[in-house]
Amino acid sequence: MHLVKPRAGERAPGPAGPGRHSRRRRLGWLAAGVAAVCLAALLSLAYGSRSLGLGEVGDALLHGGDDPAARVVRELRLPRTLVGLMVGAALGMAGAVMQGLTRNPIAEPGILGVSQGASVGVVLAIAYAGVHTLTGYVWFAFAGAGIAAVVVYGIAARGRGGATPVKLALAGAAINALLASVTAAVLTTQAATLDEFRFWQIGSLSGREAEIAARIWPFLLVGALLTLAVARGLDALALGEDVARGLGQNVAAVRITGGLGAAVLTGAGVAAAGPIAFVGLAVPHVARALVGGGYRWLLPMCALLGPVLLLVADTVGRLVFPPSEVPAGVMTALVGVPFLVVLVRRTGAVS
Repeated sequence: MHLVKPRAGERAPGPAGPGRHSRRRRLGWLAAGVAAVCLAALLSLAYGSRSLGLGEVGDALLHGGDDPAARVVRELRLPRTLVGLMVGAALGMAGAVMQGLTRNPIAEPGILGVSQGASVGVVLAIAYAGVHTLTGYVWFAFAGAGIAAVVVYGIAARGRGGATPVKLALAGAAINALLASVTAAVLTTQAATLDEFRFWQIGSLSGREAEIAARIWPFLLVGALLTLAVARGLDALALGEDVARGLGQNVAAVRITGGLGAAVLTGAGVAAAGPIAFVGLAVPHVARALVGGGYRWLLPMCALLGPVLLLVADTVGRLVFPPSEVPAGVMTALVGVPFLVVLVRRTGAVS
């Protein structure tokens, strides 16, 4: 991963020009985003290998009951929908912050080694700690993600200039490669670990229980508050470090706080659902086109569009080959790869 410098006439991710996005228009898009989230959640509850009517879903949520339809909604689909809402919001916001901190339009949550750190945590938990449940994976994945983020920032912060965008990207790429090697080394010597790990690694909402949602929401709340706290700082940083300092922003504090918030969000999301790709890459660009680049509007919009993308991908994956299902991580990749190709061509981010 390297810093992408915009060509003449192009802009790095940052605030949109004045007048392009009025307050009323932004509020309208946020309201549309809320409606889209509600619709995506309703589709997630209603459709799958067994499709249910909206009346059946409503009865199950409001009145309970022990009939098969009610149990499917409450015990299987409601927990995975809640996890999808949380993970989608986390990855969407983390992606926007990563793009702002690195000033790189193709940055995404894995750029600081967080996803690979979580993968190492899960592999080690399965192979050496005897953990074999999704609720058990969460803590190891989150610990691995946090350690990886700290190591990357520590490496990037050494030397002159501190943790610049280029140094963060390079340190993240190096740690990603190292952690991927560690994961591969364990998997090649532990066949049983490979069989269990591959179901988590592909990224999915299947089998996620309410207990997972209960465990990750405090981390997601902390991460969201940290990222929202540096919204103004990210706006200033998009104009350049010198301008940001001239506007009274502590650039180092913005980077540390924003990076910590993004790491917490990504770590919790990856721990809960596995390393789901492209949500953190695509969502900020769509949100930026709708509400502009100001982070006070961009971050809430990403928190709405992320769950929409993830829940729709998960629902479509359940309908493609019933009664089997295609994991959400595969569906988001199918959407994300063409998006990335178009984005690279538009930004000139080719070597």
